[in-house]
Amino acid sequence: MKNVYLDNNATTRIDDKVIEKMMPYLTDNYANPSSMYDTAHVCANAIEEARCQVADFLGVKNEKNIIFTSCATESANTAIKGVVSHYGNKETKNHIITTQVEHPCVLSVYENLEKKGYKATYVPVNENGELNIDSLLSKITPETILVSVMHANNETGAIYPVYDIAREVKKINKDIKVFVDGVQAAGKIPIELEDTDIDFYSISGHKFHAPKGVGALYVKKGNLFEPLMLGGHQENSLRAGTQNTPYIVGLGEAAKLAKENLTYELTEVKRLRDKLENGILSSVKNAKLNSKSSQRVPNTTNIGFEYIEGELILLYLNELNINASSGSACTSGSLDPSHVLRAQKVPFTSLHGSIRFSLSRFTTEEEVDYAIKNVPEVIKKLARISPFQDELKALGL
Repeated sequence: MKNVYLDNNATTRIDDKVIEKMMPYLTDNYANPSSMYDTAHVCANAIEEARCQVADFLGVKNEKNIIFTSCATESANTAIKGVVSHYGNKETKNHIITTQVEHPCVLSVYENLEKKGYKATYVPVNENGELNIDSLLSKITPETILVSVMHANNETGAIYPVYDIAREVKKINKDIKVFVDGVQAAGKIPIELEDTDIDFYSISGHKFHAPKGVGALYVKKGNLFEPLMLGGHQENSLRAGTQNTPYIVGLGEAAKLAKENLTYELTEVKRLRDKLENGILSSVKNAKLNSKSSQRVPNTTNIGFEYIEGELILLYLNELNINASSGSACTSGSLDPSHVLRAQKVPFTSLHGSIRFSLSRFTTEEEVDYAIKNVPEVIKKLARISPFQDELKALGL
């Protein structure tokens, strides 16, 4: 069996159509888009076309609200640090709010700001990873300047009501800025930012079949912030540095294709995800679904295998050419259990044995069938060498 890739929340393959669109800007059309001659104008025009494609993808009417970046981490840092630098001060405007289950590119920035004297509140979630809006709103104080909530969780796929959150935050104080990490929502569920109260929204190309190394930040009209990158006039002087024409073109094409394929994502990818999820849960007696939220992106499932070590599961699956993950790709080198699952209070019996499977529009029925056949066999093998024999026998293994 060829490689069965079920780790699409970590990264996705580049769509062949995206590569085809990029190629002219890697070969003949290589001019600096900021230059004045005609060949440079070709590149500059291609960037603006991509900007329109990304704006349309995000449901934004004015493409000037889109800033191209190198990745979602840069976008998150730009939004959070930029807002705090422009609107905050350590005496009277020093409070920032986020959730306990954000991606490290958000949590690390918040932790860094705490070291600099800002006060951060981390809102909890329930056992399904669901966020209570009233709980978040109750944390707002007169000192609050920023609320940051991801649109969809990278580990469980849980979707958060970011449009409602932004609206209710603005009812309390219209000056509070709202940043949304949209990385795991982009290409999986509809996004319509135009008539919302969201101020900043980030995406990353390699999560929806564009190359690694390119992302974008939506900035709602009227918002000011201190740019993270200085030294040039590019991106309306909001993100300095020579624009990466081929990758930006690739991001635009991927955004167009993702919007065209959204119905397939919501139906066929979801069907395959449900088939994989149900196939494993029905065949493995010590398997438990870690998020039963009715609001999940259609490609993601996170399953805990009680009394089995997750790293061993991944090693055994790898030998069978099945790729999955035990959490965020950005923390894969850590032996600590997932901060997301800890926030959900997943029992210790399955906390270290939780595996994320994430599909894409390129995932096939054959691959899902192969995983359904082999994942239970791997768990049975590991159950035989687990030190928790009594506990596993009680579960029927």
